[in-house]
Amino acid sequence: MSGTEKHSPLHDEHVALGATLTGFGGWQMPLRYASDLAEHRAVREAAGLFDLSHMGEIEVAGPQAAAALDRALVGNLSAVSPGRARYTMLCAEDGGILDDLVVYRTAGDSFCVVANAGNAARVLAELVERAAGFDAVVTDRSASTALVAVQGPRAAEIVVGLTAPDDVPTVRDMKYYAGAPATVAGVDAFVARTGYTGEDGFELFVPAQDATAVWRAVLEAGRPLGLVPAGLGARDSLRLEAGMPLYGHELDTTVTPYAAGLGRVVRLDKVTDDGSPLPFVGRAALEARRHSEPARVLVGLRGLGRRPARAGYDVVVPGGDAPVGHVTSGAPSPTLGHPVAMAYVTPELSAEGTALAVDVRGRQEPFVVVPLRFYTRPAD
Repeated sequence: MSGTEKHSPLHDEHVALGATLTGFGGWQMPLRYASDLAEHRAVREAAGLFDLSHMGEIEVAGPQAAAALDRALVGNLSAVSPGRARYTMLCAEDGGILDDLVVYRTAGDSFCVVANAGNAARVLAELVERAAGFDAVVTDRSASTALVAVQGPRAAEIVVGLTAPDDVPTVRDMKYYAGAPATVAGVDAFVARTGYTGEDGFELFVPAQDATAVWRAVLEAGRPLGLVPAGLGARDSLRLEAGMPLYGHELDTTVTPYAAGLGRVVRLDKVTDDGSPLPFVGRAALEARRHSEPARVLVGLRGLGRRPARAGYDVVVPGGDAPVGHVTSGAPSPTLGHPVAMAYVTPELSAEGTALAVDVRGRQEPFVVVPLRFYTRPAD
């Protein structure tokens, strides 16, 4: 840690819990509290409590807020109903990904754009620039907002149990990728049924000054049900099992949504009031690449041995020397019991079942291409 990172409103709570802290995206955040493995398993089996206050929250509000976001982002935000959310991306003119985002429509003319910590300043600047000329105001709410996530099969039981009686039906019956105001642990919050672990769960947006009260209440209510605080280590292994990309690993300015297998978020069917194609930043480049084969494709890899692949390792054809790709994320899967990885490879080697190898410190380890989502939670 450089000593210059920002501190979460929950920093003192993490210190009191004995967390190992690390620098991440310009913030000092908990890497783990006790054991990455124990925290990972708690989320899969019961629940975990995460501090996500390093994420950026940017409000876009006004009569033309939706139109401004349609221009700024690759998604069709005008089509999002109030109380719902959309996964989307901010792209450059050449189609490269500047950040992947979750956007909540909190009201008819108000949106909350959630950006990755290390990209929040860039996203804010881009949104201000791209919203110019629209009747919409872009406001950075990051400093005044704390964000905590409760993830796991018992998350709903815990959060609903802390919700004010009048709001219980709203939270209990909330759909995935939806959100609404509710009082949780006596605090006015925006409650969203979203997450980054592959499990059911909620993300609670609360005023920064109320973060400690909410954090402590969730810990107290959840501990008898198996909830533990969880850090960035478990968050990374959980999102990897769920096949969820991480900016700076699977996504960056050299990658388009199509290469990342996320072309579905690019809405080239957006139109203006007169039915003509709606111009958005990056549209021309993305339209040109829509039907062309990318130079590299993101795939899932299952390890057939015990040694895990790690980010940056070369992918090769078994017995060959020349790299045919590289690993972007990799680790042993605590849930599945074998190594998993995400990697970019050349298109002819991207088919499910293709045998590949990863150079793990000078030794080729066998892997096979599999569907990118390694873990799917059991049906309720």
